[in-house]
Amino acid sequence: MIRKHAFRPVSAGLLLAAGILAASVSGCDPGSPASASAVTQPAAPTPVDTVRVVSRRLDTTINLPGELQPFEEVRIFPRVSGFVQWIGVDRGSKVKKGQLLAILSAPEIDAQKAAAQSALLSAESQRIAAEAKLAADKATAERLRTASATPGVISEDELETAEKTAQADSARVVALQHTTDAARATLRAAQEMESYLRVYAPFDGVVTRRNVHPGALVGPETGSSTEHSMVRIEEVAHLRLVVAVPEAYVAGIEPGAKVSFTVPAFPGRNFTGTIARVADSIDVSTRTMPVEADVWNPKLELSSGMFPQVAWPVHRPAPSLFVPQSAVTRSAEQSYLLRVRNGRLEQVNVTTGVSVGNLTEVFGDLHQGDQVALHPSDDLRPGTQVQPQEQPLPM
Repeated sequence: MIRKHAFRPVSAGLLLAAGILAASVSGCDPGSPASASAVTQPAAPTPVDTVRVVSRRLDTTINLPGELQPFEEVRIFPRVSGFVQWIGVDRGSKVKKGQLLAILSAPEIDAQKAAAQSALLSAESQRIAAEAKLAADKATAERLRTASATPGVISEDELETAEKTAQADSARVVALQHTTDAARATLRAAQEMESYLRVYAPFDGVVTRRNVHPGALVGPETGSSTEHSMVRIEEVAHLRLVVAVPEAYVAGIEPGAKVSFTVPAFPGRNFTGTIARVADSIDVSTRTMPVEADVWNPKLELSSGMFPQVAWPVHRPAPSLFVPQSAVTRSAEQSYLLRVRNGRLEQVNVTTGVSVGNLTEVFGDLHQGDQVALHPSDDLRPGTQVQPQEQPLPM
């Protein structure tokens, strides 16, 4: 028995759905004209916040470390070797120029002085005796010359002998005079050596170290790093404030300008100094230039060896370019900005200087009025097409 299959008619709605599906499949064909048009359509420019590069004259201060040093400092060594007989100062003693600091004893110097005095006395006595003999011989020669006027009274040989004797006496007096002068010079040298046994202060100051006591053997400095001076004196009423100024800031140094500084010993208190001496030479190891300011310290409140923080004035001889600090991208190799030119970003390498508020000084291939990205990010790369959105310059 043959079974007959029944066929049901397809509805119009089902046919319409099938047609739409086929049309959508054909529209997704990569080779179709519509697909090619969608792929080649350019992307919209990326909006970027920008600011303008500004030019202004730098006039600010930066904090630099400094060091207070005595205006004058000396280690006192005796000029001759001897034993300390008396020393009248100790650490902290205030001394005046010419004040007696110590007395030494040296028996050999006393012996040298006594010998020089004896030699001088001997030379003086010999000279006096020679001068007396010269006077007598001259008188004798003069009498013989007068008597020779009468013929036959005095022979010519006698007269000539008397005159020669007087001439020899005169030469001996001259020689003894030189001997006396030499003995007198020797005595002066011995007296000078004796004066070295008294040690005096070379200037007004404070004794900051004492290394010897009575009975100690002391002597002149020989250059040994292990030997100790008798005392060390520093002038602290007048101090030197030494500041190592970085090379980038040396162009605006003005001798005579005032600088202020603080020290940890007096928190919240400002002291002042006057720029007085500029080295005019860069230290190649630190790339800094030592600059000294005079600091007057009449009350001795400040001490040498302090490390103050100095508000150092920084000026430029010509205007500088500034951008916000956020516009500078820094890496281990370089610092750079992203400048907008012809609707695209380009990288400009820069070096930075002083920061003033939210702005920082930059040096590179830049010009006043250039537009730079305010907030560079990893999404912004050189060559990216952007739509600048200029922002006010942050202060």
